[in-house]
Amino acid sequence: MNIPMDEVIKLNNLTAGRDKLARLLQYASRAVWYFLQKRNLNQKSMDKLKNLEYHLSTFRKLLRLGRSLDVLYGALNSLHYSDRIVSATSSMSKVAHALYLLCDHIIWFSRVGLMDVRSDQWLETANRYWLYSIVMSLVRDLYELQKILKSQQYKFNTKNLSLFSRELSRFAVGHKDVVLDSLKNLCDVFIPLAALGYVKLSPGTVGVLGVISSAAGLYALIDPFAKLAPS
Repeated sequence: MNIPMDEVIKLNNLTAGRDKLARLLQYASRAVWYFLQKRNLNQKSMDKLKNLEYHLSTFRKLLRLGRSLDVLYGALNSLHYSDRIVSATSSMSKVAHALYLLCDHIIWFSRVGLMDVRSDQWLETANRYWLYSIVMSLVRDLYELQKILKSQQYKFNTKNLSLFSRELSRFAVGHKDVVLDSLKNLCDVFIPLAALGYVKLSPGTVGVLGVISSAAGLYALIDPFAKLAPS
């Protein structure tokens, strides 16, 4: 995929673009320091990457300050979508995401010393809201996929692996907005699940999942046809 330089500059000028770029680096840092740790490699490099991950996380919290209100306003707009299922899932996802961001703001205030709160408790609450938001988004993704398959009467040939792969690839290209959103949410859902202790994943696995979901989110920002609408 050839991305023009002006698109990259435009992406960096967007707050959402900066957040997703920082997120990609944050999770990549986690994956790399875990790789170094597993192999008992350079301790100094590992510590630097851990610090980088922490600072990128704090930087992203700063970028997102006030976004909880924007997302909550978006939830009100979602109530007017003509499709009731899309309206319900989008609204609930956005309300939960707004509450997650509100917790995120409080954690940032705590990190910079402006508030004296139990950050670990707020982080757990934030992860619960984030998980609920992702689950609602996944329900919407499944609904959109089911709607496409039903309306266009897709029939995949599962007996021939080569043919099935080509059909699946064609479907992904033709409906990249839903496919990318589903991929992003499927990767993301395991991050709060792991943080809350519902599943056991290594920091390296969480890092890789975060990199994949961040890359999918970045692609959707660069290519307007890859963004699920209405969002």
